[in-house]
Amino acid sequence: MNVDLIISSSCSHVDETISRLDEVLERLAPGSIVRKRDMETSTIGETWRHLGSPSILVDDRDLEGRSAHPRIEGCRSYGGAGIPPTWMIEAAVLRAAQPKNLLFMCLANSARSQMAEGLARWLAPPSVSIHSAGSLPSNVNPLAVEAMAEIGIDISSHASKSVEDVPTPVDALVTLCAEETCPTLPGLRMQIHWPIPDPAAIEASGEKKLQAFRGARDTLFRRLAILFRGWNP
Repeated sequence: MNVDLIISSSCSHVDETISRLDEVLERLAPGSIVRKRDMETSTIGETWRHLGSPSILVDDRDLEGRSAHPRIEGCRSYGGAGIPPTWMIEAAVLRAAQPKNLLFMCLANSARSQMAEGLARWLAPPSVSIHSAGSLPSNVNPLAVEAMAEIGIDISSHASKSVEDVPTPVDALVTLCAEETCPTLPGLRMQIHWPIPDPAAIEASGEKKLQAFRGARDTLFRRLAILFRGWNP
């Protein structure tokens, strides 16, 4: 896995970005070598297209999955934070690893992991096998079905499953629990944790309750859209 870090010393958050990148690589892709490119002191050819400092390229793709984008010499904001979120770095590393069997997991496999499965099947190339499961499976929440139907994805035929029922070997796992203790798969290196509050646990009803499911859906959609952008089977 080739990782390039393009920075400018005049921009803030460089040290925090390096620390965050190192932590993700140590956890998911140990042995990866990061090539640091200083925009001010190094000669960066026109092939080094980036969106400002700090930018991270994993196998020549930007964190957001872009392979062709404008070259920007200034500082990068990442939505105003100035530092890329951990989930975005994890998504780039997972994209580069190209797992064939991807599993989403939470406790009950009733809402978050079900919506993630539906979104991922919609976004992923056909070569990627997508599943979801839970350590204490229950029933698919009707509000999860409704929230997904609003964006044209039908998960009404889904059923809650135990991890023992997942039909294929898993080579990448995304856990989604926030308040609960999330299950893991011992021995599997490619595991990432994206904690999303359980919308079913929100003390509300009607439109307010549905809005919590929409929020979880939209967070998942943003992350998975970046994960699968430029994913070449």
